[in-house]
Amino acid sequence: MSSDYSILNLILLVVAVVVFLKLRSVLGRRTGQERPPFDPYSAQDQSTHDPSAEAENGNVINLPGARSPEAGLDASSEPTPRKIPGIEPGSEIDQQLTELVLADRRFDGAEFLGGAKLAYEMIVTAFAAGDRAGLQPLLAPEVFESFEGAIEAREKRGETIEMSFIGLKSANFAKALVNGNQSLVTVKFVSEQTSSTKNNDGVVIEGDPVTVREITDVWTFERDITSRDPNWHLVATGSA
Repeated sequence: MSSDYSILNLILLVVAVVVFLKLRSVLGRRTGQERPPFDPYSAQDQSTHDPSAEAENGNVINLPGARSPEAGLDASSEPTPRKIPGIEPGSEIDQQLTELVLADRRFDGAEFLGGAKLAYEMIVTAFAAGDRAGLQPLLAPEVFESFEGAIEAREKRGETIEMSFIGLKSANFAKALVNGNQSLVTVKFVSEQTSSTKNNDGVVIEGDPVTVREITDVWTFERDITSRDPNWHLVATGSA
């Protein structure tokens, strides 16, 4: 009887050793080189956070152009506003842009305008296509909600927009303002487009798919001066 217990104990011991070795091979052993647990809150506070890396991963769109956080930001030097072609020295908009540069040292008028032109084309074409994913990173939440509502209403009616962006005739600064920590810049865009709206049967019910029209839009972009994020968002739209 005792021999039977001895054999049973031996079998159980062997099974226990096999199970232990199997678990060790699957789970591994700690070596002291493992990454610490990821804390999403502390990660955002790290000084090594790089917005440009997010842009490469498709999470951030650089809109419109601005100096990078490291470019030309010597705390001991005074910002030197660069003259922007088409801006008359001493004019009201020239004074407004100068005040903006003094408050927001990352702002570069020429780069901003180049980025704003790109943003304008991206936004109008994404809206016509109903591309919510393309719109959301470029718009302030309130503006995105408005755009999305218009897209949803269009879809419910079974309508589609066919639009061709011919090009920009002009893009000029209309106003610049610093309001607390917020930089606000308004740009007047004049573009040429063809646009038509079709119903569910493919019949044109508005516009003309052939005729090129001149469209004037007045858009305002905003950025938090205190943020490390150099990107701007569209916060207001209008026409002239």
